[in-house]
Amino acid sequence: MLLGASILLTTACSDREATEGTGSAARTAEAAESEFPERAYFGDTHVHTGWSADAGLDGAVTSPEDAFRLASGEEVTSNTGQKVRLKRPLDWMVITDHSDGMGVISEIQAGNPEMIADPFVKRLYEGMKSDDEALRKALTLELIDRQSSNALPKVLMDPKWMASAWRRTIEIADRYNRPGRFTAFIGYEWTVNEGGGNNLHRNVVFRDGADRAGQVLPLTTFQTEDPEGLWAWMEAYEQKTGGRVLAIPHNGNLSNGRMFEETRFDGSPMTQAYATSRQKWEPLFEVSQIKGQSESHPSLSPTDEFASWDLWDRGNLNGVLKKPGMVRTEYWREALKIGLRLEGQLGTNPFKYGANAGTDTHTGLTTVEEDNFWGKFKTVEPRKGRWQTVVTGGEGPGGYRGWEQAAAGTMGVWAKANTREALWDAMQRRETFATTGPRISVRFFGGYDFTDADTGSGLVRAGYTKGVPMGGDLGRAPRGKSPTFLIAAMKDPEGANLDRVQVIKGWVDAEGKTREKIFDVAWSGNRKPGADGRLPPVGNTVDLKTARYENSIGAPELVVRWTDPEFDPARRAVYYVRVLEIPTPRWTNYDEARFGYRMPDNVSRVHQERAFTSPIWYRPS
Repeated sequence: MLLGASILLTTACSDREATEGTGSAARTAEAAESEFPERAYFGDTHVHTGWSADAGLDGAVTSPEDAFRLASGEEVTSNTGQKVRLKRPLDWMVITDHSDGMGVISEIQAGNPEMIADPFVKRLYEGMKSDDEALRKALTLELIDRQSSNALPKVLMDPKWMASAWRRTIEIADRYNRPGRFTAFIGYEWTVNEGGGNNLHRNVVFRDGADRAGQVLPLTTFQTEDPEGLWAWMEAYEQKTGGRVLAIPHNGNLSNGRMFEETRFDGSPMTQAYATSRQKWEPLFEVSQIKGQSESHPSLSPTDEFASWDLWDRGNLNGVLKKPGMVRTEYWREALKIGLRLEGQLGTNPFKYGANAGTDTHTGLTTVEEDNFWGKFKTVEPRKGRWQTVVTGGEGPGGYRGWEQAAAGTMGVWAKANTREALWDAMQRRETFATTGPRISVRFFGGYDFTDADTGSGLVRAGYTKGVPMGGDLGRAPRGKSPTFLIAAMKDPEGANLDRVQVIKGWVDAEGKTREKIFDVAWSGNRKPGADGRLPPVGNTVDLKTARYENSIGAPELVVRWTDPEFDPARRAVYYVRVLEIPTPRWTNYDEARFGYRMPDNVSRVHQERAFTSPIWYRPS
């Protein structure tokens, strides 16, 4: 449907020659800001190296320098001694080593006498020297449990270890930051594992360089586990330094109901001040990563035929099983709807989250290509049999095995230049989209005056001058008008064709109940919806024996103007776009072809990669 808009969707990744120049003129050209954001810059907001305690305990030896080298296009040596290189460099990246225990892992590895005088730390030291994978996994679970119950030895919490590691981290980021060519952000992860593994983690991303970030030390959960404490730390940082910082929550799917609960951390009622702070400091939410997806769940979206993908829905990080009702407050789509209702009660939407994706690799290797996936930990870097290795949650029913890892994810940012400032500003205004890995590009604008003519070469200008981009708000509709959206999606230039484009709408009805509906708005081929309103599948060209597929189905581009046919001007609503590729081989199928064996039938081998835009909110008041 409606093809021919590749000019609208320029991507930096497919035009690398424009950024590889060595002279200052080439760098200045890419760093100069354009009138409108014209490029999608792709990167990873969630990378751990061997400097993170759990990664180092698992045997990772990569440094932040190794991670930036790989991301910017160089070949590096993996934690298992193998050579690895990305097929395409990233445009930007954030290293987010854990603040808890920052700087201690290298001291333990070296057998620091002050460290290993503690019995628990001595066991960590001995485990790191052991080849026993089960022992190291058990120690990692114990480390998480001790951290979440504030029972770590004091020697691990001494800030002197962090100060040195933080200084080296931010100096490395500054050294690899090359405006216009590759953006290296400073960041860290604040890792709350409340209640024995309930994931309430946040990645903290600085707009600034080492001159400002070096004036503080990262916040740890030893100081506070309350997100309001993190927001206070962020505010204090900005007041002290004049800098800017934002936070990105992730893995609501492993929070056992705590990520989007409708109370404050201590269980007290949510207030407008709380909602305002959460919206201010946390503009994005990580929808997809190696540890599964947090978009939606089949039990929450029973009419969504594409809701059952990359599910990690049995328990939390330590394998503590979920109880009935927990799933409802773990997923992004449900939170977007709950946020509309809470805005009506509090005056502010606490869950006004744009779309983010990152890997959460603990190898220092940001790899999302299905045929070049290096896993979450050293123990699941490429090798025969890695599909059955326990990666998270232990050996019990709440644990997750290697084959359940997702080779995901990536975030696209519509920014005016490839610089820290331009990219960070776009993240803050939520002009972002998440993908499960491919560099699909998608535009999404909302307004009241778009015409079919706006789907042509002037789409971008029309979107910005006559409406709002993804992440924006639409005010009360003029009498007799409904929200109209311009949507343009382009396949990854080196990837699979597109199946369809969907608009996912959430709203609050007259009784105060949250609702959702999925609209197929553009698709490939001559398919027509059936009597049930569903669009027939696009087909499947995957050859499981060879792990290959053909782009003989699907479309390279899908562009459409769509108007909400069920719009009620009195009701708050939220809209986001989901783009689906045709079926392609999953990394597990590539492993089968590479290593010459077959996994059990319950292992997923084929999937449909996808992208999600940040929403556009309709606010009648």
